[in-house]
Amino acid sequence: MAATAAGHAIEQAMADIAQGLVASGVRRLVVAGGETSGAVVDRLGIPGFLVGAEIAAGVPVFARRGGAEKGETDRDMLLALKSGNFGGPEFFSDALSLMR
Repeated sequence: MAATAAGHAIEQAMADIAQGLVASGVRRLVVAGGETSGAVVDRLGIPGFLVGAEIAAGVPVFARRGGAEKGETDRDMLLALKSGNFGGPEFFSDALSLMR
C-alpha cells in the first residue's frame, strides 16, 4: 500500500511541476511514465489531441486539441507522452527536436 501511495504522490508532484511550467509559459513538454502522463494531462485539463509526427514506434508528438489559453491555438502546446519501454536512448532529444 505504501508503494501505491508513494507512486501517486510522485505522479501528482510531476503534474504540479508541469502545471507550473505551463503557467510560466512553457509550451513543449516531454512526460515519461504512463500514469504520470495521465496525471499531467488531467491536471492541464487537455480534452483531446491531434496526433503528429512519430518520435519512436508507437509514440507520436501530440498537439493539444481544445483547452487553449486566450490568444493561443491548439498547436501552441505540444506534448510527448512516453509510457513503458518505448524509444531508445535518444528518445528525449528526438522528441524535443520534433517539437521545435
